[in-house]
Amino acid sequence: MSLEKYQTELIEHGMAAGALKFGTFTLKSGRSSPYFFNAGLLASGPVLDTLCSAYAATVANALKSTPGLPQFDVLFGPAYKGIPFAAGTAILLHREHGIDVGFAYDRKEAKDHGEGGITVGTPVRGKRVLVLDDVATAGTAIRGAIDTVKREGGEVVGAVLMLDRQEVGKEGKSTMAEVEELLGGKGRVPTILKMKDLMKWLADHGRKEELGKMQEYWDKYGAKESA
Repeated sequence: MSLEKYQTELIEHGMAAGALKFGTFTLKSGRSSPYFFNAGLLASGPVLDTLCSAYAATVANALKSTPGLPQFDVLFGPAYKGIPFAAGTAILLHREHGIDVGFAYDRKEAKDHGEGGITVGTPVRGKRVLVLDDVATAGTAIRGAIDTVKREGGEVVGAVLMLDRQEVGKEGKSTMAEVEELLGGKGRVPTILKMKDLMKWLADHGRKEELGKMQEYWDKYGAKESA
């Protein structure tokens, strides 16, 4: 199956920006990974446009899928990286897909003056919220965002990821399966890219050495049920 145009563009823009690298990298989990995607380096206008277009397309497709995302009112971008992602995606959803939603993000520290509170932007109280995250390895950021939105009176109905590493956790379970379960079941956590998409891109471009290392990593840590 061929990659979507927005997937190819994100891979290639990510590499050009130095955000997506192939090599040897030690993850927080202690695993030695043959690739690394640092979304914090997606920091120019053209690259941010590519990323937010990809987020918006993924959301629009997931809203039409079965099982897929339910309707929602607010995009939530966990601070700090998620803030521009949520703002940009709200613009692109409106401009390219006719989907009008608010966006919000959290503060690292609660504000005790002015309007106060822990979230900024569209109030999430009583609203259906969709979380945007970059790379989920353990799902920690998504779980933190769910807690924040709940505390503010909203309900997280789904999450969209830039990259699903498609790995099993220490207990042998897929992180994505755990997060989907938390949010109401299959289809609630669509992703722009998966590890297998990166492998497909490498194969299409004849990059055999990097592909071989990716395959070894997949054989060792891949969540086979997510393939």
